[in-house]
Amino acid sequence: MPKRVIVVDDDRAIAQLAGVWLHAAGFEAEVVYDGESGLAAAKERRPDAILLDLRMPHIDGLTVQSRLRQDPRLVDVPVIFLTANVQETARHQAMVGGARGFLTKPYDANDLIGAVCKAIGQDEHKLVG
Repeated sequence: MPKRVIVVDDDRAIAQLAGVWLHAAGFEAEVVYDGESGLAAAKERRPDAILLDLRMPHIDGLTVQSRLRQDPRLVDVPVIFLTANVQETARHQAMVGGARGFLTKPYDANDLIGAVCKAIGQDEHKLVG
């Protein structure tokens, strides 16, 4: 059974592309476009990992991560942040909050797949040569 990854990003094009890359690498990918939907999807389907945008309207990524950590069923789900925010303070906050990775946009397919594989303890593989 493929590992399940939820992509949470308000930029639809970026979220969908990440979903395509994950699917091509053999993951089951679900794409949602806001923090509330990400939390609901995680609670319903307990993913193996979550790719999470940092800046989103209504509920930002750090708040989503905090709420995930408060749920006993989701506390151990690896979170990898995807963000255009390159400030070290944002990275620090994410990592202190328990993030397993932090990718800055733009990122490439192999970096994304590699970060997910590392976070879930799966052998890393390349999507494209």
